[in-house]
Amino acid sequence: MQDAFFTSKQAAEITGCTLRQLQYWREKGVVVPTISDTGTGRSVYYSRSEVMELAVMEYCLGVGLNFEVAAATVKRLKDEGLVLSSNEKTPQRFMLWWDRKMGKLELVEFDLKKAIALLEQGKAVVPVWLDAIDHHLKDNLTKHKE
Repeated sequence: MQDAFFTSKQAAEITGCTLRQLQYWREKGVVVPTISDTGTGRSVYYSRSEVMELAVMEYCLGVGLNFEVAAATVKRLKDEGLVLSSNEKTPQRFMLWWDRKMGKLELVEFDLKKAIALLEQGKAVVPVWLDAIDHHLKDNLTKHKE
């Protein structure tokens, strides 16, 4: 699955996104697939990492984050090379929390003690576990192939 490419329809089915979402996110530059001009039209293909980006975006929106925060989260994970890292030492579990001093949402490596402390203070914590999202994608891909 690492070197696989998926059509828009396949990517939508695997991630649970709609085709309109994929188009909108492509237009907004959130997840831009490979587009090749072939004779009479265009073919749009999503790489494995782009499908993972779609899944992260869908997850973030699904837990109630707004479009801008979800897109910024995907961008940061992508820019830092964390979306599809196979390096065991690379963190796969993160959390978003509101840093009042900084006045913004922070994406940091997941820390259970810190998450509990933040929750005890009445602050929201949103887990972003890339390994769980990836596992869900692999399950969906298996179902999609059947």
